[in-house]
Amino acid sequence: MSDKASFIRANTRPLPVPSLPSIRLYQADEVTPLWLMTEQDMDAQRLAPPFWAFAWSGGQALARYVLEHPEIVKGRRVLDIACGSGLVGIAARLAGAQSVLCNDIDPYAEAAVTLNTELNSVKLAFTDADLLSGPVPDVDIILAGDICYEKPMTDAMLTYFRRAAPHKIEVYIGDPHRTYFPKTGLTRLADYDILTNADIEEAAVKPASVWKLEN
Repeated sequence: MSDKASFIRANTRPLPVPSLPSIRLYQADEVTPLWLMTEQDMDAQRLAPPFWAFAWSGGQALARYVLEHPEIVKGRRVLDIACGSGLVGIAARLAGAQSVLCNDIDPYAEAAVTLNTELNSVKLAFTDADLLSGPVPDVDIILAGDICYEKPMTDAMLTYFRRAAPHKIEVYIGDPHRTYFPKTGLTRLADYDILTNADIEEAAVKPASVWKLEN
């Protein structure tokens, strides 16, 4: 954990989130150098790329929606799944969530979330468990940003969310209209033009929307 935190401090720096400047995260200035530095680790441990080092547009949109509509999380138990940097979970805590559990299977994510919670003076819990293959956790609301990069991940997430529905768990998703985003079963709540890193999102401003899973 300390080695990973040191790596993050050495290769990123605290910066305001582009569309949410009241929140700061340890972010990479450039994409390629960090990708190359973690490549050896990724090959050896079959890790994902360093998604935790960037404020992705879907997560920014969802975090912004949470801050603009704090009533959806206030006093409630929240799961920020596939949390990456922890941006959405941080927003939920700032909006008054009773508790926030961040989840990501990338071993660097826990260190990133820990550092980012310190930057924003909030407290979050973290688990690296593969929640998709286990029981639905005891929460009131699930927040998920940028989960539709690939079809297998999208399908697995949606299956998990539908398992949560009988437990009266609400699910909110932030997404910049990616190819594998589902076309049905969701209610569109808000649209944003998100400032982002053109190296990772192919544009400096990316349209993104927030959706709620229909029960």
